Amino acid sequence: MRFVVVTGMSGGGKRTAMKMLEDAGYYCVDNLPIPLIDKFVELLATPNSEVTKVALGLDVRSDQNFADAEKILDNLVANGYEIEILFLDASDQVLIKRYKESRRMHPLASNGSVEEGIKKERKILKNIKKKSNYVFDTSNLLTRVLKEEMDKIFVNGEEYNSLMLRVLSFGFKYGIPVDADIVFDVRFLPNPFYIDDLKHHTGNEQCVRDYVMGFEEAHEFRDKLVDMVQFLIPNYVKEGKHQLVIAIGCTGGKHRSVTLANELYESIKDKGNYGVTISHRDVEIK
Repeated sequence: MRFVVVTGMSGGGKRTAMKMLEDAGYYCVDNLPIPLIDKFVELLATPNSEVTKVALGLDVRSDQNFADAEKILDNLVANGYEIEILFLDASDQVLIKRYKESRRMHPLASNGSVEEGIKKERKILKNIKKKSNYVFDTSNLLTRVLKEEMDKIFVNGEEYNSLMLRVLSFGFKYGIPVDADIVFDVRFLPNPFYIDDLKHHTGNEQCVRDYVMGFEEAHEFRDKLVDMVQFLIPNYVKEGKHQLVIAIGCTGGKHRSVTLANELYESIKDKGNYGVTISHRDVEIK
């Protein structure tokens, strides 16, 4: 039997993940009372059980001691049960935004402060996050990409290194992205903005791409960047990092940065057991 525990920060995407597992043929149970967890696993693990894939949703609740759930899971592992833990996370800013949009109360926000509830929850979930087999940061993760990554693990049985890489283009005139881990400046390249036939196009179009990549410096930058990123990724994985945002900026975020971000994405997207997404923050700004 394959047994997956789905947990994480409230608002991190646990319900979405559970629905995906259900669609993939997993028998899903959410919010099972903590004292029943071990009995539930033992019952489904009997030799005659027809259930072969199970997903259990585990939340932090104000009326239950999450530490008890951790102890039960540890005991099950000690008794020979194989348990995989999927942890859904997101940045505090994104979680707060999601709560405001949904107008829901955080389960630990006794005084009404979502921020305080998130702080308490992170402390409670600190240990189980460290024990998790898979950690997804959904702050900037499209639902489609989350499904693709989950299918790799829970449907196709592919190896997963718990790192999601996001390539992001931006314009310096609109500010450096606050969630960027590494920032590169490509303003050293000639600017298509000053070419009348290219000014109103973007790096997503072939004419701009051809112009930018028509310079040897652009090719050399891309090659050196790809080489460095491929060096960094396994080292970040080794240190337990779950999300890496590489931001590439030019003046307005429409031409050079978009082109080089696309070049990086195309060069690394199929080169390792990690997820890669791309987005262009400022490309649509008029």
